[in-house]
Amino acid sequence: MGTLGQKIVGSNVKEIVNLLNKAYCDEWLAYYQYWIGSKVVKGPNKEAVISELTLHATEELNHATLLTTRIIQLGGTPITKPQDWYKFTNCGYDAPDDPFIVKILEQNIKGEQCAIKTYNSLMKKTKDKDPVTYNILLTILSQEVEHEEDLQALLEDVEIIMKKK
Repeated sequence: MGTLGQKIVGSNVKEIVNLLNKAYCDEWLAYYQYWIGSKVVKGPNKEAVISELTLHATEELNHATLLTTRIIQLGGTPITKPQDWYKFTNCGYDAPDDPFIVKILEQNIKGEQCAIKTYNSLMKKTKDKDPVTYNILLTILSQEVEHEEDLQALLEDVEIIMKKK
């Protein structure tokens, strides 16, 4: 933990750590939602969806890594118990109990839209106060926006395929 690195954040470092921990919980749940969804999904264009879900899972895990590093840099401790992810999450978790491709895509789009709102809010809190956290959040937000776009494009493709049958 770097003292000057923490000092530049100012007096709200504990608030920032708490908010980052909530986002960290979101990322672990998103990782699992993508990963398990990629294993159970069924329907038209399945292979393309599996590929995208697998890629997104990897990127969500990377987001958790970025957040963990920043939480520790700010003197905090990442949430250490997976059962606590449910207590602190912003976005929740939608189990892919219905493996139909449309449902899986809709669940993940909903998750990405929540993530976009979460990171946008966090960026507003850190702008001009904590450039390191802000840049990490900007990186993550950029990928979340891309994820939403990717998933919506896949959903459109699936809907076109289903209309032609």
